[in-house]
Amino acid sequence: MRSGVTHPGRGPHRPDPVIRRATARDARRLTRLVRMSRAYEGPYAPMVAGYRVGPDYIEAHRVFVAADPADGRVLGFYALILQPPELDLMFVADDAQGLGIGRLLIGHLREEAGRAGLTAVRIVAHPPAEDFYRTVGAERVGTVRADPPAVMWDRPELLLPVGR
Repeated sequence: MRSGVTHPGRGPHRPDPVIRRATARDARRLTRLVRMSRAYEGPYAPMVAGYRVGPDYIEAHRVFVAADPADGRVLGFYALILQPPELDLMFVADDAQGLGIGRLLIGHLREEAGRAGLTAVRIVAHPPAEDFYRTVGAERVGTVRADPPAVMWDRPELLLPVGR
């Protein structure tokens, strides 16, 4: 199936990215994606400065990557925690932003959560990402207050229904 998603430098009508379960081999690439994210520049930089997505994390949680089918490059990923149901991490590579990768990952997350019997997933969002989550159907339910020194700013708390 062709989606019409345009990948940088590759023209339209590329096949959709492949979503697969992350493996321990992906740990370094996922860590690099988190640490290099432009969304965490400036005042947000300390949050990811020493962050690591380790093989142990990947083994313990449902972590999925969206990969380019042509070269296997990781375009984005998410981590779903089942107890309690929460989207723990979601990142899209800077050069893949705006190509529908985030929406593709959210669609997969909903399928995965539904298979696990969940009806909704909590999201504590990076403040600049709130609008994205709202456009995919998440509803704001509160605010998670700053918790210095780990997190220096308040974050929106949202609930993503799974059945929609």
